[in-house]
Amino acid sequence: MEKMKYDMAGAATMIGAMRAIALLKPKVKVTAIILATENMPSGKAQKPGDVQIAMSGKSIEIINTDAEGRLILADGLCYARQIGCTHLVDAATLTGAVVVALGYVNAGIFASDDEMYERFASANQQAGEKMWRLPLDDEYKENLKSNIADMVNAGSRYGGAIFAAMFLKEFAEDTPWVHLDIAGTAWMEENKPWIAKGPSGIALRSLVEFVKGWGA
Repeated sequence: MEKMKYDMAGAATMIGAMRAIALLKPKVKVTAIILATENMPSGKAQKPGDVQIAMSGKSIEIINTDAEGRLILADGLCYARQIGCTHLVDAATLTGAVVVALGYVNAGIFASDDEMYERFASANQQAGEKMWRLPLDDEYKENLKSNIADMVNAGSRYGGAIFAAMFLKEFAEDTPWVHLDIAGTAWMEENKPWIAKGPSGIALRSLVEFVKGWGA
């Protein structure tokens, strides 16, 4: 638990990116939404089998209480759409499954829109950060079906990073959206010649390049 400060790496990345964007003053409007909440055990803690109603109105059956980050991200995506954001990018240390898939080298990237993905991939290449695109095929959605709610909050153990992304896609809806699962690359366990031990700041440079390119 003492290392769970790592779980806010996505929010820290967005704050850092916004600082850089503010200084660079690109010709594009950018909004960042930070989902800040306390995740503590108590008598009010959620339990497997509980049903929550998301900001969008969708009902979610809680299958895995450790899959809590995607619940607040879902509301963040919904809120961003409500306030008029036309393109969405989220970053989160969302799943251990992305580490199983890609190890500690590449971050996982998902995209609902190929044109937006190409824009982000170009920015990512300029930034020199290693990311790998994973699929969002409709067949994966089958694992999110619930008998008592609109969806469950976790699929099977196989393809877990994809199921998490498919869950979030339900809240991005038809808005072009990129999801970055940075769980395997957000924290360095040892010093490297090019980066110090600790938080890596992964995706920050790609986000800044992405915004710069959009405003060019």
